[in-house]
Amino acid sequence: MEVHERLMRTVPAYRENQTAIENLTRNYLLRGVLRTEVVKIPVVVHVVYNTPEQNISDGQIKSQIRILNEDYRKLNADVSSVPSVFQSLIADTRIEFALACRDPGGGSTNGIIRKSTTATGFGSDDTVKFSVSGGSDAWPRDRYLNIWVCNLADGLLGYAQFPGGPADTDGVVIAYTALGDTGTAVPPFNKGRTATHEVGHWLNLRHIWGDDCPGANQCSGSDLVDDTPNQECMNYGCPPFPHSSCDNGTNGDMFMDYMDYTDDACMVMFTNGQSARMDAAITGPRSTIMSSDGLKCPPSGGSCGQGSITAMAFILTLYGIGKVRKKSIKTK
Repeated sequence: MEVHERLMRTVPAYRENQTAIENLTRNYLLRGVLRTEVVKIPVVVHVVYNTPEQNISDGQIKSQIRILNEDYRKLNADVSSVPSVFQSLIADTRIEFALACRDPGGGSTNGIIRKSTTATGFGSDDTVKFSVSGGSDAWPRDRYLNIWVCNLADGLLGYAQFPGGPADTDGVVIAYTALGDTGTAVPPFNKGRTATHEVGHWLNLRHIWGDDCPGANQCSGSDLVDDTPNQECMNYGCPPFPHSSCDNGTNGDMFMDYMDYTDDACMVMFTNGQSARMDAAITGPRSTIMSSDGLKCPPSGGSCGQGSITAMAFILTLYGIGKVRKKSIKTK
């Protein structure tokens, strides 16, 4: 919750702006008319490295894009491990991702920016997102999903900013040891699920336990999604099924959901309710991404994903919050 607390302190209009986004989301869901077309999101990956090992390969980056597409389209092979009682809730979100082939100036790109830095590590303070602090400046958030890959300190696996946040810090940050399923990715976070989780936050998903842990009344928090069972706190590792908390019935926690904190091998699904909430983000605060030209390659740029979709007009000055996924540090 470090990013959330920081923005609570530094952004005066934070509460009002989040209320505006939640009102928009609620009204969208009440209409009950969900998006049916597939949306393809242009991605730019900023590799900020201090050592040769941290300068990860194109192949490792492409493995992460493949994993995002599998996870968001319900094409991951391990989705079959979801208990039968939850199988009907598994969602194909109809969201896909591709490395950008057009840069903000209209030139060709492979969607990967490499930046050498003197910084030995970064935290959740967004310094990796600015060249003046040893990072790499964001590409326009209305046209690209920015993903920064770097050496994150203190066991941090990744963090993200919710829709509506400041434009120059919009996107997600992933540790170079937790990206993709090859190269420098280290078990048990070597199946690319940290990025799946953090991009979920970028599309306005909350943690499945409702972020009321630790503290009193830990069963009162909500992720604002109806088909995810309430649970006491985050789960770590790979719990056995069923694993119950908060008197949440015989089926217990949905610990295999991407928005929990389990190991990569044990998080394998989004729910229909989470997909609908992401729909609201795609057609609301993230709507401009659907008309991006980031996947329209310049004539000399080769082939890449096509298919721009007309976006709904959505112009709000909003500021969001980020969420942090860390390694398995037991706090309960």
